[in-house]
Amino acid sequence: QVQLVESGGGEVQTGGSLRLSCVASGTIPSTYAMVWGRQTPGKEREMAATITNNGTTTYAASVKGRFTISLGDARGTLYLQMNKLKPEDSAVYYCGIIFLGRGWIMEDHWGQGTQVTVSP
Repeated sequence: QVQLVESGGGEVQTGGSLRLSCVASGTIPSTYAMVWGRQTPGKEREMAATITNNGTTTYAASVKGRFTISLGDARGTLYLQMNKLKPEDSAVYYCGIIFLGRGWIMEDHWGQGTQVTVSP
């Protein structure tokens, strides 16, 4: 079983920066993708940024140019540098990992989330 723990959320003013961290523990294969998703009350979770184990990244249009996703040196370590934050970035941010598990079944695991609040 893979477990993920996020940290680094908090409250910041418009234009400020925050850095989120995530550590995944358990058995992680060599090929995987990690994701930062975010969700506000009453809305579906949206993918803010993704990265594969070989460093390929994708960003939602709403965060491109302001957010940077990166992997740490240890397998399963993930970061999200968020700059020029806007009130609409306020959400619970979730760290996720996706990989092919036993029986070639796609698995996804998520953390409990960390709150980011951007005040006007």
